[in-house]
Amino acid sequence: MKVGIMGGTFDPIHNGHLLAAERAREEAELDEVWFMPSSTPPHKKNPPKATPEQRFDMVKLAIAGNPHFRPEDLEIRRGGTSYTVDTVGELKRLHPDIRFFYIIGADMVQFLPNWVRIGELQRMIGFIGLARPGFSADIGRLPEAMRKSVMLVPMPQTDISSTMIRNWRKSGKSVRYLVPDAVLSYMEENRLYEL
Repeated sequence: MKVGIMGGTFDPIHNGHLLAAERAREEAELDEVWFMPSSTPPHKKNPPKATPEQRFDMVKLAIAGNPHFRPEDLEIRRGGTSYTVDTVGELKRLHPDIRFFYIIGADMVQFLPNWVRIGELQRMIGFIGLARPGFSADIGRLPEAMRKSVMLVPMPQTDISSTMIRNWRKSGKSVRYLVPDAVLSYMEENRLYEL
């Protein structure tokens, strides 16, 4: 079984995340994509606005209609700062028969050599880089040993971000069609990202 891991803060999850996961699933012939919200992301300066539980609830609502998508709360249950290498090590221990692939944006491909314990990580997992228009993902610039562990997948341009959604909500603008309807209802019921 081949499983893609879609990690992120998901503060909130939006239609761009869902499109990226579906493109990766189809192009890399994955059986499933697991959406894994981080508890405390190591690379973000500001903490998420929604609680880990709220972000996980929104992930579950967003993916409910796709039988190939699954929510995974491993990092939230663990708490604290999670590094991909530790998370993947735990996933491999829990699911030794699954081949895992980590889904990342084209902008992150160039930074792979800087990831914590990247040598150990690339022995455990492959990477799927979403090649978006406007972002260069030149695998040739990666160290030779790393190139074969990265597959580039074409991704249509979607200029949606969680930051934009939070800002629009704060200023009273509609975010309908940027997030699934169930996520929008959840944000409204819980007054998330409002003033």
